Amino acid sequence: MIVYGLVPAPFGEILVAKDGDAVVEIGFHPGDVPWQRDDDAVVEVAAQLDAYFRGERRSFELPLAPRGTEFQHEVWRALQRIPYGETRSYSDIAREIGRPAAVRAVGAANGANPIPIVIPCHRVVGSNGSLTGFGGGITTKRWLLALESRVAGLTLFGYSAPASG
Repeated sequence: MIVYGLVPAPFGEILVAKDGDAVVEIGFHPGDVPWQRDDDAVVEVAAQLDAYFRGERRSFELPLAPRGTEFQHEVWRALQRIPYGETRSYSDIAREIGRPAAVRAVGAANGANPIPIVIPCHRVVGSNGSLTGFGGGITTKRWLLALESRVAGLTLFGYSAPASG
């Protein structure tokens, strides 16, 4: 049975859904959902996200069960290999998975990622470094990249880092 909870984030409340122990979805625009609300079920996810947002966590230790095709899973695994504080282009991901001509399909799989932040689709940018679509909006994507850039001590395309604290 899928349950969900609402988790505070610096850019608004996000929805976290779990099926058993595994996270199946993170949503930026909580609305009506067909699942039962159980904030206690997402306490560990909320704690890890909070530590990430404070710049104290660079990776997540959560069981994940994203629903998608085998190709989408292949792309999502590649996203999880992008180092914290770094970005890759859709072309980079397509080459990494051995399908260099599948740039558009990689973009579609990236956009279909049901567990953003934890599966870091925000780290994928256009080949010229431009920010491209993101389910939480470009402002949120910029915030996430700036956070990681600041914490990692890197400069990513001149994004200004969010204030500490």
